[in-house]
Amino acid sequence: MRSLSLPAKIGALSVAALLTLAACGSDSDTESSPADDTTTAPAEVGTIVDVAAGNPDFETLVAAVTAADLGETLSGDGPFTVFAPTNDAFDALPAGTLDDLLLPENKETLAGILTYHVVAGKVMAADLSDGQEVETVQGGILTVGIDGDAVTLTDENDATVNVTATDIEASNGVIHVIDGVVTPAAKDAEGSETAAGTIVDVAAGNPDFETLVAAVTAADLVETLSGDGPFTVFAPTNDAFAALPAGTLDSLLLPENKETLAGILTYHVVSGAVMAADLSDGQEVETVNGAILTVGIDGDAVTLTDAAGATVNITATDIEASNGVIHVIDGVLLPSA
Repeated sequence: MRSLSLPAKIGALSVAALLTLAACGSDSDTESSPADDTTTAPAEVGTIVDVAAGNPDFETLVAAVTAADLGETLSGDGPFTVFAPTNDAFDALPAGTLDDLLLPENKETLAGILTYHVVAGKVMAADLSDGQEVETVQGGILTVGIDGDAVTLTDENDATVNVTATDIEASNGVIHVIDGVVTPAAKDAEGSETAAGTIVDVAAGNPDFETLVAAVTAADLVETLSGDGPFTVFAPTNDAFAALPAGTLDSLLLPENKETLAGILTYHVVSGAVMAADLSDGQEVETVNGAILTVGIDGDAVTLTDAAGATVNITATDIEASNGVIHVIDGVLLPSA
């Protein structure tokens, strides 16, 4: 969110082999002199960058570190603790996000995200505690969650990732593996924290919401949804609008139907920032329109049922904006006439 607000789905590195001691000695019955006894020193473990580069599951991470010019830093004395996303974690980012971050003009942004995964000092798994707030090299905070054997990290955008392997040691620190990319809160020109634009800005920056943005504009709701909020928007995609009966959308976009269009759009808006974790099965959510949406949860599947009894699927959640949050849906909700 995926909450960059590189918002966000490896096994442990096989370094044990590098730590094996090979003892060489004499089996003879005669006592050997000190000069005859030799012991092979432990194989030297490389730096954090070396360890990551030696594991194909970290290919994307190493490429990102290289693009951000952080290779020398993370090969320095340290010590550092790195929460290392796998290739699959980077693949789970929204389409195009990683490619954009790897562009030279986005090096500073990429470096900020990567250093948000780094903590000064060597923090072993045993040093972590539930609720602990860990300050990163980037300056932002990660919050540790521990429930039995499960260890998680929650970033400043409230996105949570799992720590899947721990205590992979390097000569200048330690690596813990995570299954998602954590992202710090963005900063505005004055340096204060903010998410990446208003709900309208976020929608306008995503080509899957072109029809929604056109409808919001036609209904004169841009200023409202760019206000302080906070708002929660259940945002239909272009395909969702295209699935309406032929001619419906064209008719709704006519100036004489602005009030009807506004009523439909505000039926997709809830006051307050309602995150996915706040939803529960059977929950009735009152919209800005005044009508009710009913939440359905069955395992990982989350749905909304409108006043007409039609059900749509929530296909993506917790896309944060400076004035609220967006959840993506695959259909258009209609209030009762």
